[in-house]
Amino acid sequence: MNLSLTKPIVFFDLETTGVNIASDRIVEISILKLQPDGKKEVKTRRVNPTIPIPEESAAIHGIRDEDVVDEPTFKALAKSLATFIGNADLAGFNSNKFDVPLLVEEFLRADVDFDLSNRKLVDVQNIFHMMEQRTLVAAYKFYCDKDLIGAHGAEADNLATFEVLEAQIEKYPELKNDVNFLSEFSRRGNNADLMGRIIFNEENVEVFNFGKHKGKSVDKVLSEEPSYYDWMMKGDFPLYTKKVLTAIKMRNFGK
Repeated sequence: MNLSLTKPIVFFDLETTGVNIASDRIVEISILKLQPDGKKEVKTRRVNPTIPIPEESAAIHGIRDEDVVDEPTFKALAKSLATFIGNADLAGFNSNKFDVPLLVEEFLRADVDFDLSNRKLVDVQNIFHMMEQRTLVAAYKFYCDKDLIGAHGAEADNLATFEVLEAQIEKYPELKNDVNFLSEFSRRGNNADLMGRIIFNEENVEVFNFGKHKGKSVDKVLSEEPSYYDWMMKGDFPLYTKKVLTAIKMRNFGK
């Protein structure tokens, strides 16, 4: 079964120095761009993260400092990557929680404003967990009846994720072959930022989702406790969270 597309979609997978969105970096990225006419293009690139790769991360993906010392930094690649991705929707395995936030963080560090507002996000892991509750290796075996050779390599994981999504659509009649549906189906929560530090409540109002102000309106907190904005901007929060926070603050500036 072929994905039904009205615009391009990009499947991507990242190998990184760790799992902290705010401080870790990409060491390898693989992108599969799929056009509505079925044309596919794959780009895989190792990246110099400019920080040491911890051994515990290297033990998973097999990429060490010496493997990327002569590779370009993400900042050097950012504009060409953003151009290649274009206006495509985004898909991956655990991508809503990890890959998309980290990719956006890297773009922001490189001064490239990678806009998400008109993109659909399809998380194949969320679909899988809703249906079967397993890992990518198990998902690939379950849906595609194949062993995942090269697991934890960005390209192998990425191509497997694409195959798994196509198999999921074919297996489950309730899954529509439509990116808008898949994006909504695989979305968890109603986040205002990517990491869920700020979410929309039932009245579609942005509220904090952590700490002493959890559940409180962001507008109200910033109005009553202006120092909270400064604390967050200086804190170890992802740049995208800070961007969303600033947009909320500026939206009410001068009111």
